[in-house]
Amino acid sequence: MAATGSGDDGLIDSVGAFVPGPRAVLRGAGEGPLAGLAFAIKDLYDLAGWSTTYGNPDWARTHPVAAATAPVVQALLQAGGELRGKTKTVELAYGLTGENVWHGTPVNPKAPDRFPGGSSCGSAAAVAAGLVDFAMGSDTGGSVRIPASYCGTFGIRPSWGAISLAGACGLGPSFDTPGWFAAEAGVLERVGAVLLPEDAMPGATLGPLLKPEEPWLNALPSTVLALAEPFQRLEALLGPAMRIGIAPEGLPALYDHFRCAQAEEAWATLGGWIAATQPEFGPGVRERFEIARTMDPAKAAAGRAFRRGFTARIRALLAGGAVLAFPTSPAPAPKLTATQAEQNAVRELTMGVTAIAGLAGLPEVTLPAGQDGGAPVGLSLVAGPGRDRALLALARRAAAALGLPE
Repeated sequence: MAATGSGDDGLIDSVGAFVPGPRAVLRGAGEGPLAGLAFAIKDLYDLAGWSTTYGNPDWARTHPVAAATAPVVQALLQAGGELRGKTKTVELAYGLTGENVWHGTPVNPKAPDRFPGGSSCGSAAAVAAGLVDFAMGSDTGGSVRIPASYCGTFGIRPSWGAISLAGACGLGPSFDTPGWFAAEAGVLERVGAVLLPEDAMPGATLGPLLKPEEPWLNALPSTVLALAEPFQRLEALLGPAMRIGIAPEGLPALYDHFRCAQAEEAWATLGGWIAATQPEFGPGVRERFEIARTMDPAKAAAGRAFRRGFTARIRALLAGGAVLAFPTSPAPAPKLTATQAEQNAVRELTMGVTAIAGLAGLPEVTLPAGQDGGAPVGLSLVAGPGRDRALLALARRAAAALGLPE
């Protein structure tokens, strides 16, 4: 790897995407598949010699600077990528709006009057503003997919367990996965070629296209309308979609089971530190951790049991290479003036959809396919586990068919 440096690299952070203070800058290897590309990392990945704040000043205060760099970041540097800094995250990655009262909430470059989405808010904003070519986030309950949809970028949540999260702060270990944003489908795929293992069936193409009714019925009519033409173009590429149902229990049931299982893990992962430190949290975060602390074990157990059955059902449906396509988020990003109650309502509608891939550990790519009321909305493609590279290749083909940046 080439020489390294640190501090402000002169890049003007026009949207407040980066963590305040001196900026970590590292030059990658002189050549490699990512040479010439600049990237950023969500501030839950360790970078040797730098603090990992996890979006909260008390976390930064009670943890030493990182002694080693997370393997996923090291791989990007070794592939020639140039690190431009660490990006903001919702505190402890537990939120979907992207708000952070300590570091400042990043501006949504594509809809400045709306939230950027979270928890990987800074990474999405940095890519959407053109500050970097791609940026690493993480996704537990939608933390890459939703900000990508809100900010109008490409984004991927890989198959659970496909990429190591060593050297990264955890929230719900059986749901957590790294993910990344890019302004172009080809760049999204190039990063995947560096980070992802070979598919279980290398070279296999995906299809047929499936249109699950529940997430389409869950979306606002205006969002459905915004994605109607992009979906038709997708059908022109892959053939007419088969209309199916995937959640007879209803998306609210998926949300509830996901919420309970995730909350139990969140408290098991972070509860000890919270109890010992009594950290200050911003709006909504403390409430979510309080719910996690008091989660009924029977509800969490029911969530885990439901997850096993749902996973078996969805994986069997996609085992032959079929692909689901549906709105990534049921609506564009909430306005910055939205009340906490309004934000919570959007969260519930949204996480019923993100739970589809989240519960079953599936790869999901979101395409910046539409505009609803002048704000971006994404179209998601979901494949069976271990088909991540094929899904990225399909996303690049779909981008070309939809007239999106390739």
